[in-house]
This record gives sequence, structure tokens and C-alpha cells, in this order.
Amino acid sequence: MQNTWSAGPGRLSVREGDITRLTVDAIVNAANSELAGGGGVDGAIHRASGIRRLQTACREIIRERGSLPPGEAVITPGFDLPAPHIIHTVGPIWRGGVNNEPGLLRNAYRNCLRLAHQHDIRTMAFPAISCGVYGYPVEDAARIALKTLKEGLETELVNEAVMVLHGETAFRIWSRVAEDIL
Repeated sequence: MQNTWSAGPGRLSVREGDITRLTVDAIVNAANSELAGGGGVDGAIHRASGIRRLQTACREIIRERGSLPPGEAVITPGFDLPAPHIIHTVGPIWRGGVNNEPGLLRNAYRNCLRLAHQHDIRTMAFPAISCGVYGYPVEDAARIALKTLKEGLETELVNEAVMVLHGETAFRIWSRVAEDIL
């Protein structure tokens, strides 16, 4: 299942599937602040890319800069993935919306787009950042993410952004929100 819309000169898609199998220039990893791998999308990306090499690259980043705060993004090679790059970002943990969660989530998407532009990445795939164990309300997250991706496409930071979702329910919610925004 996939829906696609125009956003400026670019395209924005919402699809259900496995982000680790997409042939794009970069996939985005919803990482933890230590880039240590974990469950959900983060664990799947680590396993599919070749866990040892990716963990070595992530540990080097943490050694150089320290832990990655929510809203920031870094890049590593994709190793065994079809995508040559992984952009890692930390989304906010939902605490009721009183700790700048919307701003931090917006920054996570925005900083991924900016980093992609800096590395001449034209096509990229995103998971639903913060919507798993971090507990962000899905519809609110979708609205923030899709507006931010639309802005990035309209300003030509990338040519194509794909939201890759797990499950039909998530796909329907994100598609409905995209219809409102696009």
C-alpha cells in the first residue's frame, strides 16, 4: 500500500512496509541518544545493515561528540542495506507535550532533511519517529512530520521523501493526515 502526493517540485509518499528494504539514497533511523541499537525500527536497521560495522560507526560518533540529543541527526554508511546512507535521529519521549516535544520532533525531521541536503541525498525514507516506545500520539506526530517534510520538499532539500509505516492502521492515519496537509 502506498499513496503519493506532489510537494513543490518533489514527491511525498506514505507506505506500509519494511524500511530496511527500500532502495533510496538514505533511510532514517529513529535512534536512541547513544546510537546503541535497540528494538523496533532501530534494531531492524542495525540487524539489516550489519550490526558490527554499524555499531562501530555509531560508537565512533558518540566517542567524538557525546550522546545525541533529541532533535539532532548524524549520518553513517548504510553498509549492507540497499540505501547507501543511514541518518540517525533521536525523537522526543512523549511526556504530555509540556517539554517542547513538538519542537523537538519537528527538529528531528528538519535536521535529517538538512543533513541529507548537505550530503547530496535526494531520496530518503523515514519511520514514524517517536511513535513506538517513545509514545508520541500518532496523529499529532504525523501532522508535524508531514508538514516538515512538505516544507523540505518545497525548498528542495530533497526530491523525494517516503514515510514507511508499520501496519495498516498507521498507514491509514498517516494517509488521512497527508490528505489534509497536501
